[in-house]
Amino acid sequence: MDSIEKIGNSVIQHGSYNDRIYLMKLDPADMPSLLDEIDALAEKESYSKIFTKVPGSFKELLCDRSYLCEASIPRYYYGKEDAVIMSKFLDDKRSINCLNEMHEDVIKTALSKEKGMHSILPSEYSIRKCEKQDIGQMADVYQKTFDTYPFPIHDPDYLLKTMEDNVVYFGVFKEGKVVALSSAEIDYDYSGVEMTDFATLPEFRGKGLSSQLLRKMEKDIKAKGIKTAYTIARASSYGMNIVFAKCGYEYCGRLVNNTNISGNIESMNIWYRNFQTD
Repeated sequence: MDSIEKIGNSVIQHGSYNDRIYLMKLDPADMPSLLDEIDALAEKESYSKIFTKVPGSFKELLCDRSYLCEASIPRYYYGKEDAVIMSKFLDDKRSINCLNEMHEDVIKTALSKEKGMHSILPSEYSIRKCEKQDIGQMADVYQKTFDTYPFPIHDPDYLLKTMEDNVVYFGVFKEGKVVALSSAEIDYDYSGVEMTDFATLPEFRGKGLSSQLLRKMEKDIKAKGIKTAYTIARASSYGMNIVFAKCGYEYCGRLVNNTNISGNIESMNIWYRNFQTD
């Protein structure tokens, strides 16, 4: 799997698995020298893409460094400043989205769905936060759901480490067994959260469990005072894009050929929701 490291006080993920560098969290004090270090690392390892999530105030600087803005999350930082997803393609082939027509249809379909229409959780299911004793089952569900994934969520040690840090996992249970999962990766410094790691065992799909998980997570993070949520969803997945559209999220951009998931490097859509305006 790709490694997560610090450059200065900023956090990056990089490696051949996703064939990229991802600037996950920026300490503004590291700019602009951080960009030189990232460029040097990308050249050394022959990566084909760099992508970053940074405050909008850095957009002009990154544009001057040949980055393109692929998405923008309004009021992500402290509920005030936009986050911009800025990417640099180091191989022209990686910048070409061969499935663009299909991806546009996914967005069109998702946006056509009526917001606020949700299924009811069947009585034989329950939803709660996951605990350490659930980790074995969680790893098994993720292993059965994804052939590949950008982070090692099939590894119990990784799940434990993130659970003890800033990630809250939620599960749908039936007869004491985990059948669906999701997580809220909370950035307390900036009052933002990524809604991610959705997985449902094949035999339990089509029951609206992802929507139920998303609503449960929203209730929890609102209570923590988090202001803005976003997700990075597979651009080819009608189901997940529809889930977020129906739950009131707004589409705000696409990351082309960005993430190794389900066996291939795929493009990803960004959706966001500001809870301050609800």
